[in-house]
Amino acid sequence: SAITGLPAGVGGKVLQVVSAFTDTDVSNSANSLVDTTLTATITPSSASNKILVNILQAIGKQSTNTWVNIKLFRNSTELLSEPGESIGYTGGSGNNYVGVGFGTSYEDTPSTTSSVTYKTQFRNPPGTGVARAQPDGAASFITLMEVAG
Repeated sequence: SAITGLPAGVGGKVLQVVSAFTDTDVSNSANSLVDTTLTATITPSSASNKILVNILQAIGKQSTNTWVNIKLFRNSTELLSEPGESIGYTGGSGNNYVGVGFGTSYEDTPSTTSSVTYKTQFRNPPGTGVARAQPDGAASFITLMEVAG
């Protein structure tokens, strides 16, 4: 017969899904963190459950010798930092515009039944040129899945 569900006590069942997107163009020409406007909030039903965070972030940079460092936060706690030159670094003397898709999955255990907000922030480590999130209105997406612990 067909399997219609997991037996009681077996983890891994998806309990809820929250999705959000943004297409707001955000510029950053400094080595300081700026919100990308990509954010979503979820309220876990049990403190033992996990949250699977999936991100597809439209990110780009203008000018040479500029790159992007992007970070994932739960509320104010940093969960993940993608190092700079791996996202959009180009050298040379010409004016470059490079659009890059940044994608990641992160499994989090917030250990709470209070609402938690996940968001991304980015910076322009060399502080020259311009780094952009959602350049020219490109869409970025975040999906949160609560998984039974």
